[in-house]
Amino acid sequence: MKRKIGFIGCGKMAQAMIGGMLQSNTVQPEQIVASARSQETIDQASEKFQIQVTANNMLVAEQADILFLAIKPNLHAQIIEEIKHSIKKDTIIITIAAGISLDFLEESFNQPIKAVRSMPNTPSLVGEGMSAICANDFVTKDELENIIHVFSSFGKIEVIEEKLMNAIPAISGSSPAYVYMFIEALADGGVKNGLPREQSYHLAAQAVLGAAKMVLESAKHPGELKDEVCTPGGATIEAVAELENKGFRSAILSAMESCTAKTNSLSQKNER
Repeated sequence: MKRKIGFIGCGKMAQAMIGGMLQSNTVQPEQIVASARSQETIDQASEKFQIQVTANNMLVAEQADILFLAIKPNLHAQIIEEIKHSIKKDTIIITIAAGISLDFLEESFNQPIKAVRSMPNTPSLVGEGMSAICANDFVTKDELENIIHVFSSFGKIEVIEEKLMNAIPAISGSSPAYVYMFIEALADGGVKNGLPREQSYHLAAQAVLGAAKMVLESAKHPGELKDEVCTPGGATIEAVAELENKGFRSAILSAMESCTAKTNSLSQKNER
């Protein structure tokens, strides 16, 4: 890919995506330009990725063929007002924020634009991201394929209907945080039983990685895979029963409902 990719905002999520793109050799450092508010972030990202980083959002907007708005939802209106006269005619605008709709992007730029709504996650940094995207009608089939190629460089991707986008943060955008908590809890249990801390983290993280790979590659239902671990009268079924007693599933569902409710409220705030 020879297109120039711009990032307005260069925080954790943007850096995860940039790192994934570069590690996969989908783009070269000279093809990426980013902006950040703090000099500390400018210096850090520039040194880490060997890319052009500036405090000037308009400079990024002027150069980018694909422009990621890697900013918080409440900053979109302000930033778009700043850059909307600087973008090129065929620039593809991609938001990665929860609750920012395609209609909001089109209305904010006040001109026909090629707009993509996306929800990536931070495992993009190690090439194992999970992203969901949808695009407006101005994005051509070939352009959508290019965007899919970019997102595929740092993980897996699903193209979905926009009406389903508010459900994505809870299941894949925010869920790495839940998994990190689970791994931490597993490691704490290992330490409690005498295992060294670092070994506990390694054992727990690899077990979670392996279990996820089994779901993706075995074509078996997660419940069937769980049953295969639970021998009759064994230790695993005792642990599973205790998780059920403590409301393990319901806690996860409640957390996801809270996440989706917050995403819906952000969408409502950004409606015009």
